[in-house]
Amino acid sequence: MTLRSCSRDAEVRRLLELGHWPQSCTPELRAHVERCKACGDLVLVTMAFRRARAETMNAVQLPPPGILWWRAQLRRRNAAVERIHKPIVGAQIFAFAVTLVITVGFLAWQVRDGWNWMKWLASLAQSQVFHWEVLWPFASAKSAAGFLSLVPALALLALASGVVLYLGSEKHNS
Repeated sequence: MTLRSCSRDAEVRRLLELGHWPQSCTPELRAHVERCKACGDLVLVTMAFRRARAETMNAVQLPPPGILWWRAQLRRRNAAVERIHKPIVGAQIFAFAVTLVITVGFLAWQVRDGWNWMKWLASLAQSQVFHWEVLWPFASAKSAAGFLSLVPALALLALASGVVLYLGSEKHNS
């Protein structure tokens, strides 16, 4: 490093500060900068800093920290909703399957017995007096066996639903 300064140092500094180097300088000053080590180093360092600043200004700017925090919270909430949604979808599929099996079983039972429920609806529509006991499907003695088999079937369905929900829960999986 040179401690002595050049007599043309102030002129070179002024052109660099104004941003006029090398366009507005005379050929004599350019020749001086090429010969003088102090002025050459000043131009070299100033132009390097100016290029680095221009590259930094053109670099991708990060969004404000508040937006980054908000996006992280949103991503966390979406992940939580997705974790909760998985067991619910499983329970819905299970419920649909059970409903489908019960419907098929009911239709098979009705086909075997000759569609008695259609006759029951027709007699209900023709009767002039409405009786509440008509709505109770297990009022007849013939249906007592169906009622006794329905209660354990519903209990088994409730137990199976509870087991499926427990197995699908997040606490059990982790």
